[in-house]
Amino acid sequence: MASVKSLSKILGCVVSTGALSGVLLSKSKNEHVWSNVNMPLIRLLDAEKAHKLAVQLASYGMVPSFATLAEDHEVLKTDLWGLSFDTPIGLAAGFDKHAECMNGMLKMGFAFVEVGSITPKPQIGNPKPRNFRLLEDDAVINRYGFNSHGHAYAKENISKYLSNCEKNGVVAVNLGKNKESSDAVDDYVKGVIELGELADYLVINISSPNTPGLRGMQGRDILKELVGKVLEARKSLKKQPPLLVKIAPDLEVKDKEDIAAVVSSFETRVDGLIVSNTTVKRPSYLQSEHKAEVGGLSGKPVKELSTECIRDMYVLTNGDIPIIGVGGVASGQDAFEKICNGASLVQLYSSLSLQGPPVVDKVKRELANLLRKNGFSNTKDAVGSKVVNAEKLS
Repeated sequence: MASVKSLSKILGCVVSTGALSGVLLSKSKNEHVWSNVNMPLIRLLDAEKAHKLAVQLASYGMVPSFATLAEDHEVLKTDLWGLSFDTPIGLAAGFDKHAECMNGMLKMGFAFVEVGSITPKPQIGNPKPRNFRLLEDDAVINRYGFNSHGHAYAKENISKYLSNCEKNGVVAVNLGKNKESSDAVDDYVKGVIELGELADYLVINISSPNTPGLRGMQGRDILKELVGKVLEARKSLKKQPPLLVKIAPDLEVKDKEDIAAVVSSFETRVDGLIVSNTTVKRPSYLQSEHKAEVGGLSGKPVKELSTECIRDMYVLTNGDIPIIGVGGVASGQDAFEKICNGASLVQLYSSLSLQGPPVVDKVKRELANLLRKNGFSNTKDAVGSKVVNAEKLS
């Protein structure tokens, strides 16, 4: 017979699951309601359960919708790689891991959604618990470890989306490697071949801290081999999407110089960089009881580190390699800083999990106001505007 404690736990899960379903189904757009009512209810569920349920509901389109305001459209719209973006604000990889709710997240107001990371074979990732809210620090730590349903599952979902839905945004595919793979480079090649023609752009993720040895692929020699083989595989596709590489924020100057040299060279030139992934650093000011958990730290504590890395890579590539900036974006000011330091587009994720859907609208509105206030007629004009001199890094 179940103990009182067990029954209480089950009842709490049922109540909190119902609460999360209720607040999302209400489709409230009020930021204060989300901050003071909805998010506290959602936090009755642990972080991973809330994440999973949010994806399920979004897959049915059960999300509040935040369209770009007419007065903000002209200043926010931009284009890159021959793709049109209603705004420069997108959803980072890690939320829609299995390509299950693309349409729902675009409906929420993101201009583009990056699914994944997707591995060739299904894998369950690291043991639970593996996702932690650091509420006092406006941060999240995760060690999911590329939990993925695999290429075949994602391919079916993306194909179905493309055939059944009227496209209202850009859908990108983020590729990872299997933990037990004997040939990491081949895993990425397989991803290009299997999913490349379905993607508006492709991302080679070699910067998650939760897969052993993955960050070692940012080294000059292995990165050169990886990018070379991936670019060769892309040539076999009828549709050849832009190829981006996602890097870590925890890089020394020499690491950044090596990456810039590879991605800028004629033989291994890529179409863009995503800067950056989560950090393994733990600032001394963290307050949460979860601050010592192993995994990648995201949210506010990585914001400045990410922006600095954006600026460094913009300088090292002479502004010739477009950058998607991600890390700690929770306001229009955060997005504006990343754009002015060299990002052409900006992604968020942690702030969505901590603040709820209204953060998407808030970032867009505030960014539009900041662009106008600072004399920019469009997003492109602001890219790299704070990077005055391309001197050597120190």
